[in-house]
Amino acid sequence: MERVCVIGAGSSGIAACQVLGARGIEYDCLEAGSEIGGNWRYLNDNGMSSAYRSLHINTSRQMMEFRSYPMPAHLPAYPSHFQIAEYFDDFVKHHGFRDRIRFRTEVTSVSVAPGGYSVTARDRDSGEEFSGVYRSVIVANGHHWSPRMPEPAFPGSFDGEQTHAHFYKTPERFAGKKVLVLGIGNSACDIAVETSRVSARTFLAMRRGAHIMPKYLFGMPTDHLTTSPLARFAPAWLQSLSLRAMLRLARGRLSDYGLPEPSHAILAAHPTVSDDLLTRLGHGDITVKPNVSRLDGSGVVFADGSREDVDVIVYCTGYQVEFPFLDPAEFPAVSDAGNEVSLYRRVVDPAHPGLYFLGLIQPLGAIMPLAEAQAEWIADLVSGSGALPPVPEMKAEITAYRERLRRRYVKSSRHTLEVDFLGYRRELEAERRAGAARR
Repeated sequence: MERVCVIGAGSSGIAACQVLGARGIEYDCLEAGSEIGGNWRYLNDNGMSSAYRSLHINTSRQMMEFRSYPMPAHLPAYPSHFQIAEYFDDFVKHHGFRDRIRFRTEVTSVSVAPGGYSVTARDRDSGEEFSGVYRSVIVANGHHWSPRMPEPAFPGSFDGEQTHAHFYKTPERFAGKKVLVLGIGNSACDIAVETSRVSARTFLAMRRGAHIMPKYLFGMPTDHLTTSPLARFAPAWLQSLSLRAMLRLARGRLSDYGLPEPSHAILAAHPTVSDDLLTRLGHGDITVKPNVSRLDGSGVVFADGSREDVDVIVYCTGYQVEFPFLDPAEFPAVSDAGNEVSLYRRVVDPAHPGLYFLGLIQPLGAIMPLAEAQAEWIADLVSGSGALPPVPEMKAEITAYRERLRRRYVKSSRHTLEVDFLGYRRELEAERRAGAARR
């Protein structure tokens, strides 16, 4: 009963295990796959990894590393998913808790029980089910594994293949085909670049423009700007203006490459990071199109009235936030179809003390150090060294957060979990101080 249940052994789950173990808090960690790493474990047998063969991180290793175990200096600035998975293995080995993780174990249900939560899980090999009651549950199953298709679906019918970026692994099966990639996020750009090297034609369609960020600016990883003095002390409008000026100097106008100029400010949407897209556009290997208007048998009609024959459509349209083990009627705070979750400081469900969500954020910057900071706060609450404010105060903070999102970001299910790296880390630090004072 006094133990904590950690669901998932991806980057957030292992951060929770490390922090809980360091505090002497007993826990069980349940992982559906055979290995740690979650989304970063290529071909993960938990069936939830969206990693493709060529994937590299788009936040630099100095920004992405755990504070409790820095990444080795010999790694490149932007390691591959293979190197990240190895780093996670080393992290767990260094802190010595691999034997605390129960692998091949799928959580099927979490429900409220007297004094805590009842967790039911299934051994994926034997099929055996078992249950336990825990005082606290930390949900760390990720939010990039349940594909979201266009809503509503495009009218018409299509004779070719339709798939989602989640299922993309390598470009070879697109050789000689006419490929349409829908989206302008990181996965869309990577997939369009890769398929354009083997396809007969590659089209890249989008409903709005995006600011394309290079991985390096003036010889340093671009995301180092998120911890620069400008990011620390300048107001958002000045940060946006300065970054726009630097990008204009570094790569010119996006319209010069055939892309639509974004109608939103540079920090009003999650950034798209790609060094290769603009080069492939400049080579004429990718054709830019507006959003799809309708499907038309062997092809697609676009919003500008043009039509192209297409063999395959790859939807890079994001992911649905889902918790299959939580009954939506019992846990409505995290069951919104539009990905809006009602969590205090993006972690705590005010209606369910002891239930915590780790890594359920989309940062402008790296997620792993923030998940580590969230885990420290959760450990405060679990151990009793910190306390939460009254429920009305928590609900007021949730409302204020949503209002800030609406004012700053474009309206999209992709931008319901956004946080600024430095701002959110300061927010968690302030909350921990306030929580200690409430005891």
